[in-house]
Amino acid sequence: MATATADQEGLRQRRVSYDESATQESSRIQNWTDESDPEDDPTLPFNGKVYLARKKKPDSTLTKILEVCAVLFVAGFIYYSYHYMDDLHFRVTHFYARLGQPHSMHMVGQRYLFGKGVQKDTDVAMEWFGYAAEKGHPHASHNLAVGHLHGYKTNVRDKGHVKELLQYAVEKGVPEANNALNRFCSKGDC
Repeated sequence: MATATADQEGLRQRRVSYDESATQESSRIQNWTDESDPEDDPTLPFNGKVYLARKKKPDSTLTKILEVCAVLFVAGFIYYSYHYMDDLHFRVTHFYARLGQPHSMHMVGQRYLFGKGVQKDTDVAMEWFGYAAEKGHPHASHNLAVGHLHGYKTNVRDKGHVKELLQYAVEKGVPEANNALNRFCSKGDC
């Protein structure tokens, strides 16, 4: 018990001495302060220029609704992309083909030619091969020429145009075009 009272006495003495020194310092600081700038308070750290963090306001109802909609959209997109990958791939490729990207045009033509992700339609496939061949895609040039030789409806003008398409594809390094050029043109089909 004696030590507890001695500790309390020591605390009281320290507290008193702290209070006395604080009043002496505040009187000294008050003499120093200039009344022209009331925002500067030398009793605070950094003269009171530190802005304290404010309590964050809760999100509004509209913000909460938008967050829930965003989460549902992302969850739906993940489900769609997992279960319907072919359809998603076709739609993205078709978008880029409409923007004029030749490789995408060729891929859309391939999709229509083989019916992967879409209904098989050789006429539409040859259209897309024609668009890609006009943009300089060598595989599309080969597919368009071979499609014309197999009797599909294409925009190829004549046999000379078929030979030009195959030669362009051969120059660009399409090995199938070299085989087609030797096989069909040796018979006089182009």
